[in-house]
Amino acid sequence: MPRNKSNTALQTQPSLVLRRFRVVFNAVRSHFKEIEKQVGLGGAQVWALSVIRDQPGIGMGELAKCMDVHQSTASNLVRSLQKKELIRMAKDTADKRHVHLHITDQAVLLLADVPGPFEGVLPAALAELDPATLQRLDQDLFALIGLLKVDESAATIPLAQL
Repeated sequence: MPRNKSNTALQTQPSLVLRRFRVVFNAVRSHFKEIEKQVGLGGAQVWALSVIRDQPGIGMGELAKCMDVHQSTASNLVRSLQKKELIRMAKDTADKRHVHLHITDQAVLLLADVPGPFEGVLPAALAELDPATLQRLDQDLFALIGLLKVDESAATIPLAQL
């Protein structure tokens, strides 16, 4: 029995959407590979450095909030950047449990060589969408995540680390 054209269109739609996801994922991966190739750091590390540069003295909690990651993820990023001597930490004078983060001169030079955007191409593109489109995309992705039946804790892991 011949297929109806409207049925064919409905049947091919998932593959077209899958192709669009591939394009998005490839753009994200290519951007982070280019960053790593140029400066030898992962995308999340570069993003963290840029946040610390733009907000000298930022604390660990604020860094996590700015990057929309779990505090332990921010802590791991800071630890790796400190080992590479790209940031320095200063203890808070009033509360020694709190630290203030600053980038080093070496990090400033490194960031000058990074192809932007620092936060990645996907967050930058999402920020450019009009509010109605962004809301529709959010609702549609929420429905897709529900169908996937996955652990949503991955939502706080930077794309550069996936």
